[in-house]
Parts: sequence; structure tokens; C-alpha cells
Amino acid sequence: MASHEINRSGEMEVFTRVVELGGFSQAARACRLTPSAVSKLVSRLEARLGARLLNRSTRKLLLTPEGQGFYERAARILADLADAERSVATGEMPMGRIRLNTSASYATHILAKILPGFIARYPAVTLDLVLTDAIVDLLADRTDVAIRAGPMKSSSLTARKLGDTPMQIVASPAYLAQFGTPHSVKDLDGHNRLGFAYVRSVDGWLLRDATGKAVTVPASGRVQASDGEALRHLVLAGVGMARLAGFTVRDDIAAGRLVPVLDDINAHEDEAFHAVYVGQGGPLPTRVRALLDYLAAFGRVS
Repeated sequence: MASHEINRSGEMEVFTRVVELGGFSQAARACRLTPSAVSKLVSRLEARLGARLLNRSTRKLLLTPEGQGFYERAARILADLADAERSVATGEMPMGRIRLNTSASYATHILAKILPGFIARYPAVTLDLVLTDAIVDLLADRTDVAIRAGPMKSSSLTARKLGDTPMQIVASPAYLAQFGTPHSVKDLDGHNRLGFAYVRSVDGWLLRDATGKAVTVPASGRVQASDGEALRHLVLAGVGMARLAGFTVRDDIAAGRLVPVLDDINAHEDEAFHAVYVGQGGPLPTRVRALLDYLAAFGRVS
């Protein structure tokens, strides 16, 4: 390689170390460089990309939106490179057991449709599915991959985004025929608003009042559930109305089993889905990488 050519993989490796270890000094020790060399490398990278990747303060580094996007792609590229080298060197094919933690909603509406293809492609891989909407400790639960809804918080986990889905308030035709169709925030007072029995990133229904101001209406109905799919079935049965992920009710709406409610005042925020895993301690097992790649290709929500 000519001296003027850019070592992009080297840049990515140093940058990801800075992000994962939380500073230039820590990354410098891991990469056997000086802190000033690491700082200069990141500055050159930002200059070449024409975007600020990190906001620096005296106490900590914060990723910018551009930096977050670059980090996610860089980490994935580096893991793919390591996986490719290991596979070529050992002739390794994906094999073994994968423990996958996901919600019943994602398992029912997405995973069940794509698993036959994954199993056919990787006959030496077996899956251990755990269905729960609760957030688990991946290390303590020995989970390889978890599907999570909502914004990702900073943690020791790495994530592959699986898309965004709109949140919709729905009810059954029978429920609306009996209790009426609400058209405003005030109309909700007399309705059974089903909700989740655990804290979510957005706790309640985001709507707009008569002035157009965003308001959060609590889901304080007579029934709460810890499972989104259970809530969907309760709504189908006419127990009440609920705010659910769009991909879980799209077929019900098309078939007339459910009806969108308050669409004209719904804040229409999207909910992000991610496949998360512990990926900072070295290369991922080939079986886990295969599942993550398959989910990214075929398991996206919309």
C-alpha cells in the first residue's frame, strides 16, 4: 500500500475504541498509541468526512448523530472483517445454539415468517427462543441476541437497527359500536385505555389537544398487560383500545378486525427496533453474526 493511501480499517478501529472505552487515553492504551496521536487521528477522520463525530468536554466524550451512525457501521464492518478472516482460517461454518430474547409481538409477526429461511440456510444452528417484553440482562441470562423496542440508551451493548414502526391507537368495531368513537383527548375520559404493566420509553399515548399542543394521555384503563401481543388480543376481543406497534396491527386493520382511532390527533411518533448484543469484548461467534445479518436483511419492522 502506498504511504499516501488511507488506512480506513485502522481509523475505524481507533475510533470504535475511543467510543467503547470512553476516551482518548483509554483508547491510546488499548491501541498502543499516545493520546495525542489518537486525538489527531480522530480529528483527521472528522476533517476527511466533513462531519463532527464527537463532542468533547473536559469530562467526557459524546457521540453526535453522525458519530453514532459512523460508529455503528464501523463496528459492524470491523466485526465482519474479523469474522471473514476467522472463517477462512478455520473453515468455520455457523453452528451451535443461539439464545434469542424477543417480544411475543415480534416473534408472532416477524420472526415466525423468517425463521424457516434461517433454519434452512444454517442447518447446524439451533435457536432457544425466550419471549418477554421485559428488558433482560444479556450476560446474566446468557442471552446472545435480544430484540428491543424504543430508543437505545448508552450501555455496554451494541445494536443493529431493525427499522422503525409507527405507533397506532386501535379498537375493535364492536367496542366502538358499544362505547362510541373518540375524536378528541377529552373524549378519552370514558374509554378503557389498555396499557403496558411496565415502564416504557414513552409512558402513555402522545396526542395533540385542540390547540395542537402535544400531550401525554396515561393508559389508565382497567386492564394492564406485560405483553404487547396479549394487549392486541384484548383489543380484538373488544375489552378496550390500545396503542400498539403498527406492524402488529396492520393486517388486522386491513381485514377490518381493528379500526385506527384518533389518527388526526395522533402525534405519530415512530418506535425503533434493535437487535442488541454484547459485542465489545472481541469478535462475535459466527452463529451470532449469521443471525444478526439475517435479521438485518429479513427481520426489519416498518
